[in-house]
Amino acid sequence: MTTQMVSEPIPISLVVHAVYCPRRAWLESVGEKTDTMQMQAGLDAHRRVDNTAESRTSEHRAVNVRSERLGLSGRCDVVEGVDDGPLTVVEYKATPIRRRPQVTYANRLQLALQSLCLKEMGHEVQGTEVYFTGHRRRVEVELTDADFARAEEAVARTRRLIGAPQAPEPPTDDSRCQWCSHASVCLPSEHRYENARRRIVASAPDAQILHVTTAGARASLSSGRVEVAKSGEHLLSVPIERVLGLVVHGNVDVSSALLRELCWRDRCVVWCSWSGRVIGWSQGADSPNGLQRVRQHVASAEGRLDIAQQMVSAKIANQATLLRRNGEAADTVERMRRLQRDAVLAQSLADLLGVEGEAAGLYFDSFPTMLTRNTAAFAASRWRGRRRRPAPDPANAALDYTYALLLGDCIRSLVARGLDPHAGFLHSSSRNKPALALDLMEEFRVPVADSVVVRAFRNGELTERDFTGELGSCRMTDRGRKQLISGFERRIETSVRHPVFGYDVTWRRAIEVQARLVLGTIDGSQSAYKGVTVR
Repeated sequence: MTTQMVSEPIPISLVVHAVYCPRRAWLESVGEKTDTMQMQAGLDAHRRVDNTAESRTSEHRAVNVRSERLGLSGRCDVVEGVDDGPLTVVEYKATPIRRRPQVTYANRLQLALQSLCLKEMGHEVQGTEVYFTGHRRRVEVELTDADFARAEEAVARTRRLIGAPQAPEPPTDDSRCQWCSHASVCLPSEHRYENARRRIVASAPDAQILHVTTAGARASLSSGRVEVAKSGEHLLSVPIERVLGLVVHGNVDVSSALLRELCWRDRCVVWCSWSGRVIGWSQGADSPNGLQRVRQHVASAEGRLDIAQQMVSAKIANQATLLRRNGEAADTVERMRRLQRDAVLAQSLADLLGVEGEAAGLYFDSFPTMLTRNTAAFAASRWRGRRRRPAPDPANAALDYTYALLLGDCIRSLVARGLDPHAGFLHSSSRNKPALALDLMEEFRVPVADSVVVRAFRNGELTERDFTGELGSCRMTDRGRKQLISGFERRIETSVRHPVFGYDVTWRRAIEVQARLVLGTIDGSQSAYKGVTVR
């Protein structure tokens, strides 16, 4: 039994989760959050008891408790009894109706820790119970001395666990992973680059990235909904729960209330110029993985050639695949396949950049061969190679804009993981650009952005009237930008078979998975980084 004073209390819930799975508890300790159906069910079950306004003289709800001796803090769902008399602790649990209401070891542990806190605060605890909300049934739990001893041992183990520099290994072939709320964060199969037997679903599968493009519009928060209006005209209304992120294009206002709510929910806001250039982004203060972010900066300064090699190799592979599918450049494809292999053998970053540059030259020299249909002929005829900002022709203008959309998604994915978009391994951080976001983009440029542009021209979604010329530069019209945004969102939300892990996944989720694998490679919990390639 320890009597050491601890300045930073451990949440009781974290101790309970550490018993369930140490890796999950470690992830929670560094700020990783998820929003799943299981967690929503738990929140719904606690919604009434968390309302302190419904407390009565003999029934106290959402009672905060603390133990200085154990360095512990938590909250009791319900505490019954008067302040100066014996108390009964009642814990609410959302067990599905099809499952038997059974008191688990985790339930006993939680009640024991809550009781220890209350006793140290000067209260007498005479009883502990679990209320199963799905069954509307209370079950009495009789705690023993052994329960309290095991509870204190669990606190000590948890403190040692969260003090470790990296996460424990994920379980192997464990049935708990299938139902764990943190499966999409932990990535137990992905950790070993094994085929996953289940589909990893994003936390909010019906959520969406909201693009606001109408000049002079204003996005605001009203009654739990994101409202977009211009000059009194209502343009859009979306529940805040369905907004995964917000992208603001050009002259659009965003209310402070909406910004505050999105930050509170850890939802990223990306601001782009009228032409699509990323200007900046916002993020909440409680960003996860603070220590890993420090390690990222160290790794960026020292270099991680292994990560950069995989990103470049995947990029070249995907360029070759798109040319093979849509172009007429068989010899170029073969040369690029050799460069793909050369990338992973590069001995230095300079050598790697040389390989990337050679491959990019070959790819963009052959790019107009993918624009041979009559609808795309105007774009192919004006192509003189890859040129950017200002774009001299329609195809370059469309690529610039779509790359900016992709960059925004990569920034959002990295920020959500707690990584700094500026500290990269391939692109130089010294140029004050979001280097890591640009790194992450490389393997997704072709399957997400380039494919959208090629398809838009070939299908006639982008026509000559969607572009305007000014002083040797080419700009997109408002209609052209909206066409590209629509095509981009369709593509990035398209479900594909993950080339490494074997489950169905959207391209947006694939970006999120890669961002998390970058994180794991940085903190040492991931053995290696592998890029995403399409066949």
